[in-house]
This record gives sequence, C-alpha cells and structure tokens, in this order.
Amino acid sequence: MSGSEATLEARGLTKVYRTGEVEVRALRGVDLDLFAGELVALLGPSGSGKSTLLNVLGGLDAPTAGTVLFRGRELTATDDRALTRYRREHVGFVFQFYNLIPSLTASENVALVTEIARDPLDPRAALELVGLGERADHFPAQLSGGEQQRVAIARAIAKRPEILLCDEPTGALDSRTGILVLEAIEQVNRELGTTTAVITHNRVIGDMADRVLTMADGMIASSVRNATRRAPRELTW
Repeated sequence: MSGSEATLEARGLTKVYRTGEVEVRALRGVDLDLFAGELVALLGPSGSGKSTLLNVLGGLDAPTAGTVLFRGRELTATDDRALTRYRREHVGFVFQFYNLIPSLTASENVALVTEIARDPLDPRAALELVGLGERADHFPAQLSGGEQQRVAIARAIAKRPEILLCDEPTGALDSRTGILVLEAIEQVNRELGTTTAVITHNRVIGDMADRVLTMADGMIASSVRNATRRAPRELTW
C-alpha cells in the first residue's frame, strides 16, 4: 500500500516436506509484503501453498529456506521462545473450525486469550465488535455455526494483534452466514487497523480486499490491487 509500512516481509520462502523418499515442495521462493492496515485475500486451489504460507507468516511453521521479517525484525532467525511470544502478542488466528471450549460461555472463551495478553480488549467489547454482545453468556451449543465463528474472531482479536490470519473462515458456512463472518473480519480490519490476510477458495471474497493474491504450485502467480473494496453484504455466491 502506498505510503504504508510493511508489517510482514517474506523473501524467498521455500517449504519442503519429506516423507521417506517423497519430497513435496509446498512453497517455491515466495516474496510477499503485507502492509499495515490492509486486507489481503489469498486465493488458489487446494495444494497451492496458501495454508503453508499463512502458517509460516504466523510463526506456526518454519520455512526450509527464506526469511520472514515482522516490523523489520527477522523471525526466521529467532528461537522457539521468541516465536511463541510473537504468536501470543502479535498474531490472531481464525481457522475453518471454531475450536471453542464447549463448557465455557462465549465471553469465557474469549477471556482465555485476554488473560495472557498485554493490553487486551475486554471480552465483551471484543464480542460487541463482531456483533455478539447479546450472546456473551451463551455456550457454543446455543450458538449457530456463524455465531461460533464470530466468537472465534472475537477471541483472535481480543489481544489486539497487529496481524489477523484467517484460513478458510467461511469454509464450513452457507453464504448468508459466511457474509456475516466476513463483515466481522472487515469491521475488525477497519476499526482496529489490523493487517488481515484471508485464505479462501471463493474468488468472490477477493472483492472485499485491498489486494488479491493468487497462488499456484507454491508460488504467487498474480497480485491484483482492487480499485475499491466491496462491502461483504454486496457479495453473492
């Protein structure tokens, strides 16, 4: 983004998985910048390297070669303790499945993160931000799939992360419910200025992003900047 500082910089990222004699090259020399406050959609077929890239950027996995810098500091040269601190303090993750604890209310699920964060949002404030203030005392079994996913988003952003990484956040949802989840992600990006990357198979979702990256065979095949971002409620699929 013009005039914006890069929150994450990746250079020459390669990831090779070996199983016996078999070698799978999941990433093949990826170069990527994610800029402060932008929303990026990451598209591509299964096996193109999207999730591997997100896991490396989020410090969940280490590249075979290449570097990742967070605000100019190299993550790929740090030890496990420093990577754990990076994930805890700076990165929020949202996955396709919600991973909520059934015996805890929505508010209590969010509080699990705020108790270890340095400057957290109040759990109820985080739920308000994703439109679930009135559901704070409900248990996961009392919530729809879309509501559970929005609780997962609230949990991810309650620690005020600089980076929000979402891997197929609408993959298990119908389109109407998925749009509510996308609205929550868009609102977090807009109101908190969180640098956001969303993996999706759904090309339409790219319309709500500042930039659309398409991956193929472990590489970024194209990068397209949208002239304007469409609101999630304008999307149909």
